[in-house]
Amino acid sequence: MSPHIIEPTSPANRAVIWLHGLGADCYDFVPMVEALQLPDNHGIRFIFPQAPTRPVTINGGFPMPSWYDILGVSPARAINQAQLDESIALVRQLIDEQSAQGIALENIVLAGFSQGGAVVLCTAVSSQLPLAGVMALSTYGPDLDQLLQRHPVEHPLALFHAHGRFDEVLPLSMGREAHDLMQAAGHQASWHEYPMAHEVCMPEIADIRQWLVEQLSL
Repeated sequence: MSPHIIEPTSPANRAVIWLHGLGADCYDFVPMVEALQLPDNHGIRFIFPQAPTRPVTINGGFPMPSWYDILGVSPARAINQAQLDESIALVRQLIDEQSAQGIALENIVLAGFSQGGAVVLCTAVSSQLPLAGVMALSTYGPDLDQLLQRHPVEHPLALFHAHGRFDEVLPLSMGREAHDLMQAAGHQASWHEYPMAHEVCMPEIADIRQWLVEQLSL
């Protein structure tokens, strides 16, 4: 399925590739575009890809949109690495497509919520591209310590890590661990936590807006 794309009113010279979470769809974060209240001439093309529908082991094998299968959650999440690699390749393809359309890598932001956030974190680290930044929302980094060892920092990434204190799906400690690993590796990671569950809240949206304005020089 082709991604859902929202074009800016002015010519596109920036892009945000935004991945949804497990069980959601490409329209899940579309309302965020209006909620961010960006300047009229922001020039950002928002790209919302759709995960394939497949059985998810931890949900009893029930088919749902998923960037990769989750095999177990204890003591740490066990995942289908091949499917994660496929999703990383999809994001790389989307980056390449935007680059081919004239969007500089330095003007491309990767964003993802929950499972989608895990994909964009892994994509950013493994690609070693000079991207504008990464928004890791209520997410974690699967085997992130090993990935960072295999891919030393070439271009320090600006990262916006956000997590809810009452998140029962992905405990705050998992998000904080991902932030700390990225920071220790030499990336420019900022941490933001909110009194919320596994969701997005208005103060977070305001912080995302400010971060995007800074990273994309709006």
